[in-house]
Amino acid sequence: MNIFKQLFVSLYSPKDIAAFRNQGIGKTIAFVFILTIFSVMPPAYHFSTTIKSGIEAFGETVKGELPPFKIENGTLDSEVDEPVTINKDGFQITLDDTGKLKGGDIAAQTENGIGILKHELVFVTAGQAQSNPYSILEGFSITSGELEQFLEKADSALMIVLPVIIVFMYLFTTALNFIKILFLAVFGMIFKNNLKKNISYGHSWRLTAYAITLPTIFFAIMDTFEAVVPLGILISWFVSLVMLYLSIKEIPENESAK
Repeated sequence: MNIFKQLFVSLYSPKDIAAFRNQGIGKTIAFVFILTIFSVMPPAYHFSTTIKSGIEAFGETVKGELPPFKIENGTLDSEVDEPVTINKDGFQITLDDTGKLKGGDIAAQTENGIGILKHELVFVTAGQAQSNPYSILEGFSITSGELEQFLEKADSALMIVLPVIIVFMYLFTTALNFIKILFLAVFGMIFKNNLKKNISYGHSWRLTAYAITLPTIFFAIMDTFEAVVPLGILISWFVSLVMLYLSIKEIPENESAK
């Protein structure tokens, strides 16, 4: 059975998953790499489009809509006395040198945006804010005009930078999947004792690699539509364990471990 057919039947058939326990370890590892591709594609796409549209919107706003400003000695200074907020294509840009707004305030206002605040630069992605104080760059100084020129160069550099980031995202997610499989396979050994099945840890590891298919594909679909699933991690692990348990249950009791 080829890997893509294995992926399909692993969505619903513990019996087929049980049959994969004796296959070569190399094929199982290849399966995990391919499964990870499916899980990474939605977040990689949303990340790329958000960054690209964000830089474009930010550049256009700095160029034509934001008042002139300067960041020097860890502090923002502009020509306005009140916060300025501009929304462009679902991306919010806020300029505030009054000190009234904080990172949490920006995150509460938008899902995706940038806050150029009194003492920090705040990035908001999917409602999560990341604060970067100007003070971390001692002696840092930039004007709105210089920032505009930088953004023009950054937009063209995305063709190189984004693929590199996505590759690192893929490798990181793959490593997490292997760690998850190693850990869940331990539960497989507990299940095999309770079910009186004669399998080794190697069998349990292979079974676990296929048992995580259903939750992985489910959450990839949810990520595609940017749907938030409450307690997602717990649900993912629970479904994986259920599929692993049912798969071990399908193994004949009189089979000897190899």
